[in-house]
Order: sequence, then structure tokens, then C-alpha cells
Amino acid sequence: MHQTIVVQKYGGSSVSSIQGIDRVAERIIETQRQGHAIVAVVSAMGNTTNELLTLAKQVSSTPPKRELDLLVSVGERVSMSLLAMALENKGAKAKSFTGSQS
Repeated sequence: MHQTIVVQKYGGSSVSSIQGIDRVAERIIETQRQGHAIVAVVSAMGNTTNELLTLAKQVSSTPPKRELDLLVSVGERVSMSLLAMALENKGAKAKSFTGSQS
């Protein structure tokens, strides 16, 4: 029998604080306890993406798309790394991946 893969998506408000990240980790672990493999997708914390876009517009009225993409990916990298740390701290195995790494 194959293990079911469950994809869970958590938006910026869900991971806007360390307490929120901790709650997300608990939900992921609970789903694992039910026998599922989990793929969790997280957004940047709170308003991080908007703040980064504001900074970019202050530097350039027309930022290059490649640089803009790289800049806004920073927020997701922070969230995914912190979530993986929270999961490991709770005894769950976790690894974070960017889209290109996965």
C-alpha cells in the first residue's frame, strides 16, 4: 500500500510569527501521525513580500525581473527554513527546498 502525500499550503498570516510557525509545525506533525507524507508550501512571513517590493521600487522604477524574482524569494526562504527548524525541534524529520531544488 502506498503512503498518501498531502500538500499543505500556509500563507503569510499563518507563518507571520514564531508562534504561528510553531502552530503550522504541529499541524504538519499531526497529519504525519495520521500516516501521510507531507509537502508543506509556505509563503513569506506577514508582509515581507510587499516590504521587499517597496524596497525594490525605491532602488529602481523598473527593476529587472530576474533580480526582482530573486529578491522576493528571500521571504519564502526564511519561512521554509524556520519551519524546517521547528519541525526538527519537535522530533520530525524535515528539509526545506526552493522550487528549483525540488
